[in-house]
Amino acid sequence: MIIFELAIILLASKIAGDLAARIGQPSVLGKLLIGIILGPAVLGVITSTDIISELSEVGVILLMFLAGLETDIDEFKRTGKASAYVGIVGILVPLSIGYATGLLMKMSTFEAIFLGLLLSATSVSISVQALKEMDRLKSKEGMTILGAAVIDDVLVIIVLAFLMSAAGGEVDLGLLIAKKVGFFAVAVLLGWIAVPWLLKRFAPLRVTESVISAGLIICFLYAVLAEYAGVAAIIGAYIAGVAISLTDYKHEVFEKVETIGYSVFVPVFFTSIGIAVEFHGLGRYVWIIVLLSAAAILTKLLGSAVGAFFAGFGWRSSFGIGSAMVSRGEVALIIASIGLESGLLAQQLFPVIVIVVLVTTVVTPPMMKAFFKTGGGE
Repeated sequence: MIIFELAIILLASKIAGDLAARIGQPSVLGKLLIGIILGPAVLGVITSTDIISELSEVGVILLMFLAGLETDIDEFKRTGKASAYVGIVGILVPLSIGYATGLLMKMSTFEAIFLGLLLSATSVSISVQALKEMDRLKSKEGMTILGAAVIDDVLVIIVLAFLMSAAGGEVDLGLLIAKKVGFFAVAVLLGWIAVPWLLKRFAPLRVTESVISAGLIICFLYAVLAEYAGVAAIIGAYIAGVAISLTDYKHEVFEKVETIGYSVFVPVFFTSIGIAVEFHGLGRYVWIIVLLSAAAILTKLLGSAVGAFFAGFGWRSSFGIGSAMVSRGEVALIIASIGLESGLLAQQLFPVIVIVVLVTTVVTPPMMKAFFKTGGGE
């Protein structure tokens, strides 16, 4: 029964989060691990269902929407160069090492490049929560991470389109790039004109929480628009949050959406990542999992850290930024699904990639805690 499962998830995630915080780790780590324990991999109390999956998607969208609402747009502009360095170098290193690893695993050239792209992907939804808990989301490092994530997402998807075209897939590169450029142009235009207009029109309505409803409408429509353009929905939600952060309704929307998100949807998102894990039949792939996990963690950590260092950050801050880019999350899983459908990823490797994505997600919060623990010095 879904109501019972929700009660279990909320109870377990809050207790696990508190336990993680008590031992000096971000609470999100406890929420991720309790999902594995509750799921079919261990106890089997909760199973991954379509409803849990949909609630989880709402959770990650609200999480990134809140990150957008907290964005300091002036700081965001100042970190543009650093974001570009982190995003680009943070793709080149895992792409190169992933390609070489694929060749060592006797993959074809196209399959090896695809593996490199998988290792290049980034999802900062987990990192955003860790940054919030450490009160560093609005810092220069936090803004750099968010900007780099946007750059990373767009570049990886565009390179993937080129790869699929070269491998024989029917991909219209011109249309794909036009859709992405069009999305950002429309998003900025709507944020400048339509978002303030909609909020002002909803504010005087004689119904309860009209402004919050308007904020959520904007968030969800941006997420849908982003997905249609081939950009991750979380990027659309983040941009929607940034657009509303420039209006007079920023604080009202943030406070209410934070309550809505963290009471139900966000805990479900964190826990559902672990629930989706299954270890059955993966014993024969254990060394491949270890190899790919190590490559995924080290290449993203070092590549992004080098980019941050070139942009002027000290070594500790650079590695803090690099660690925040390690989690592959739902972005890598989406790319893996595309590769599976197009024949660029072997069927037997798909569950391996799922485990690797989980490993990168679980190690991200404690790594961030370790590198940012001194307050971000040199």
